[in-house]
Formats: sequence, structure tokens, C-alpha cells
Amino acid sequence: MDGYKIVSEVPVRFSDTDALGHVNNANYLSFLEVARIDYLRTAFGRVHVEDLGVIIARAEIDYKSPAFHHEKLLVGCRVIEIGGASIRMQYRIEDKATGRLVADAQTVMVTYDYSLARPIRVPEDWRKKMEDFDGIS
Repeated sequence: MDGYKIVSEVPVRFSDTDALGHVNNANYLSFLEVARIDYLRTAFGRVHVEDLGVIIARAEIDYKSPAFHHEKLLVGCRVIEIGGASIRMQYRIEDKATGRLVADAQTVMVTYDYSLARPIRVPEDWRKKMEDFDGIS
């Protein structure tokens, strides 16, 4: 998948589908999460993601074609913008067998201090790792 260093394979389970036989829209958030966690572990080095202190503040998905049980999806994930306390990630979901575009998506993560219950600035070492990993500035 061009432009994505992180591409996660996600098998579609029967439980991901709805009564019409295609993946229910709510399950796409879980597919994005798989790729996002793979990204964070790779870009930051094998860390416990739960120790990072990030929350999802926004998710946006453009559905392009349905996915079905037994398909394997490829989910590309990259950082496209780093703000003061936010990290915008972009995703592309394709059917592994055909390359068919299933969805495009974006999320915004906010760096967060759970003990203070408030957003914090993106740590400089995180910023550098993401900029180096994805070649952004």
C-alpha cells in the first residue's frame, strides 16, 4: 500500500457482519484501532500502548465498498499532522485479495494526562519519532 509504512492485516470475522452480510459500520473503528496500535508500537518502539496517555477525540470514515465475512482487509495507517496536543492519523482500508478500496478514514488522537484529567502537549520525543517515521514536519 503506497505511502503507508504500517499496513495491518485484519481478518473479517462472522461477528463483524450484520444481518445483510456485510461488515457493520461500527466495526471499522476496531479495524482502525488495530492499525493505530501497530503504528504506535512500531514508531515508538515496542511499548505498552496503555501507558502512552492518548485518547481518540475524533473519527471520520468514508465507506467506499462493503466488506464481507472471510475477507482479509489491509489497513494502512500514518500520521499526517501533529498539533499542540493532537495527532491526526490517516487510514486506508483495502481488500487484500483484490486491492478494492473499502474505506478511507482519519482519527485525531489527543495526548492526555489521566491523573490531571486534561489534554497535554505532544511530548517532543514523540513528535520527533513520528516525524522521522512518517517523514512529516
